[in-house]
Amino acid sequence: MATYAIGDVQGCYTELQRLLDKIEFDPTNDTLWFVGDLVNRGPHSLEVLRFVKGLGSTAITVLGNHDLHLLAISQGNPKHKDKAHTLDAILAADDREELIDWLRRCPLMYHDAKLNFSMLHGGLPPQWDLSTALALAQELHDVLAGSGFYDFCQQMYGNKPCYWSADLQDMDRLRFITNCLTRLRYCNKKGVLALKEKGAPGSQEKGYLPWFEHLHRASRNERIVFGHWSTLGYHASDNVWSIDTGCLWGGSLTALKLRKKKRPKPIHLACLGACEPD
Repeated sequence: MATYAIGDVQGCYTELQRLLDKIEFDPTNDTLWFVGDLVNRGPHSLEVLRFVKGLGSTAITVLGNHDLHLLAISQGNPKHKDKAHTLDAILAADDREELIDWLRRCPLMYHDAKLNFSMLHGGLPPQWDLSTALALAQELHDVLAGSGFYDFCQQMYGNKPCYWSADLQDMDRLRFITNCLTRLRYCNKKGVLALKEKGAPGSQEKGYLPWFEHLHRASRNERIVFGHWSTLGYHASDNVWSIDTGCLWGGSLTALKLRKKKRPKPIHLACLGACEPD
């Protein structure tokens, strides 16, 4: 019986199946954690979505920014839709509504007390401890899974506000939560988000640092696995594990075997190159 966290798949269905063969995944005994971005830009987003949904309770998926992008487009918001997206097959599928309904009910953050591990796609601002982060993730989840879903999808995009306050309300509050859990890479010492910074550490504007390197991060004692940062690649330090290793761009697809008492063990599958849609 094993639990594996899987890095950003982004529609790379063939590579996902090869990785599962490599780790000898047993759906009757093992559990898969997906760190988000199941879809978009890779050639087989529909197949990935159907496969992971079909795993049922064997798989736990948190939402990434590309998954939210699919949800927004499904509700008629085309903002930031670009030529590289590969979501049309999902949007035209006979089971489209079933897939969208399943996806919007996935969590934004997941915590397993027995394994002593948490999973999210992006990052946490320094002000949030584990209980705060989980509560705010649940707050956003309730909107996505509830009657506020359509309105949220119309107003989701934007980089502001960029600093956390418990007094934030309505879409300002929801947008900040969304941006942290699905987009955050860098912030400054005060916790101000730098959402336009996408490069590897060392490329960012002066004064900003990776979210997990913040000296006073309230979640510093928590073990966290995350994705979203292909330019960072596999990274293990400060009680965090980054596992977006850029399969889509010709890097690798990573499975991280999560263990309670031992350091997690990474397994990498080399990928062929930047995917092009069929």
